[in-house]
Amino acid sequence: MRTRAALTAKLGFAPLLAALSIAASGPAAAQKTLLVLGESVPASLDYDGPSGNHPASQTGFHNLIEPLVDYAAGRIEDGTQLLDFSKFEGALAESWSFDQATLTWTFKLRQGVKSCAGNTFTADDVLYTYARAKSLTGKAPIGYFLASVASVANFTPALFAKTPEAIEKRKLGNEVKKVDDYTVQIRQSAPNKLMLPVLTIFGALTYDSKEMKAHATAEDPWSHDYTNNVNAPSFGPYCLESWKKDEEFVAKANPNYYRGKPYFDRVIYRKVPQSANRLAILRTGQASIVESLTPREIESLRKVPNITIGGGYLNATMFVLLNFKSKPFDNPAMRKAIAYAIPYQDVIKTSYFGEAKQWEGLVPSAYPGYVKTKSQYGYDPNKAKQLLAEAGYPDGKGLEAFADSFKLSYVSERETNLGPTATLIQTRLKALGIPVQLDPQPATQLADRQLVKKDLPFSLYDQSKPVGVDPAYAMQLYFVTPPRGVNNMTNFSDAKLDELFTKAQIEPDTAKRNEFLAEAQEILMDKLPFVPVVENKLQFAMQNRLKGLVLYPHQNLIWRHLHE
Repeated sequence: MRTRAALTAKLGFAPLLAALSIAASGPAAAQKTLLVLGESVPASLDYDGPSGNHPASQTGFHNLIEPLVDYAAGRIEDGTQLLDFSKFEGALAESWSFDQATLTWTFKLRQGVKSCAGNTFTADDVLYTYARAKSLTGKAPIGYFLASVASVANFTPALFAKTPEAIEKRKLGNEVKKVDDYTVQIRQSAPNKLMLPVLTIFGALTYDSKEMKAHATAEDPWSHDYTNNVNAPSFGPYCLESWKKDEEFVAKANPNYYRGKPYFDRVIYRKVPQSANRLAILRTGQASIVESLTPREIESLRKVPNITIGGGYLNATMFVLLNFKSKPFDNPAMRKAIAYAIPYQDVIKTSYFGEAKQWEGLVPSAYPGYVKTKSQYGYDPNKAKQLLAEAGYPDGKGLEAFADSFKLSYVSERETNLGPTATLIQTRLKALGIPVQLDPQPATQLADRQLVKKDLPFSLYDQSKPVGVDPAYAMQLYFVTPPRGVNNMTNFSDAKLDELFTKAQIEPDTAKRNEFLAEAQEILMDKLPFVPVVENKLQFAMQNRLKGLVLYPHQNLIWRHLHE
């Protein structure tokens, strides 16, 4: 049996373990401290800034900045709390109502709430948050985007024009109105059911306006520099204590938190880039909980004493992207041939050790409104061969002309996660005559080609999710034709899908809306802008004394729930 000292020496992380021990010692040691290890720490606390889509930054947003509403608690499964996506509960807003005639939401705000800076929460904080979003001053205006997705009146693409009139319209008008200190009204341009789901997303969280204004400058009136580099003042369960970018993020419990002070007095969120080191430190007992272990590493911990694995199915997925602007992927039969050539069950067995299931749609199956469509694609090499011939490439003949299109790209930093699946796909497609070559790329390079240039022909991806728990949100994020569509990575466009999305967006009747969304999902599975591969479990490894894990659609750990 290895001793702790032998283990640390063998794995070469003794200096890191010593640093963690120092961080947890001193005057704060008497406090209840939660040590979380991740592959990164927040790069920014400005959700309208350049790091809005950075997972660790989102962890910072959600633990420091508070929403108006949130999803209600659902069932507990294997010790993990799931959410009920059909119900909402109040956070900073105690209650709300909707006037169909005027398309106006009225939110009654919680009284007696104090920020980390000691400021009292009022309607002014909500107005400030919306005014900041509408200003379009952030490098990535996510606050604006979410308001637009929810059809908040006057949050339209016209604001992006560089005319004096458009710039003037970026000032908040009566679309978000203060009735009194604890009542706010938000008016929509259409009866869009995405209002409440959007309010749970990080780009709609509420800042402490007094503290934000205290750090504004003439050059930066909305305090983007302050939130990007210093702090995110709000009314959340934790307050920032210290922050060393690219190293460590330390938060202390907000003693004034309206739900009650969290169990852990202090949270140390530490960057340990190598997942093997995170695993090994957890096994020493030094870390409380770790993020982003590989399926193989999770499997290795299942019989380790004092360690437990928490999590479940939510919206973690893996999919293949086929770019419509890259030949031969503009050919529908070619796309379907690839879908029938993927060995789904082998991926589940060898890449995920059974902790996944085939994804039978392009909306997470846990989301209300998801349907299992008529079009489905199991592993069927004979069907794939038939479709290749229909596409004009019998046994792959002629595909050598598209060598660059068949470079299967994926994030090189996620080789351990994605490499086994990429190799399986390459092997099965090559057996059919499809000349696949593996092309791992650095995350920054791949993201630029995938999200900005949109010129990546063929790629495998597992780090994207629709955080709005609704099929219409997922469609607008990935599949609706730009500019209404936001992140259309495969240059997909379908007039009928756009029409159905528009109808669903403004349809007040839930049953009718779901009919539109079901038809849209059928189109997606027929046209295959993505080839869905698997839904995998979102999992965290932790000391078994730790309880209270809750799975959220943003996939971030929410520290206030955790306790011993």
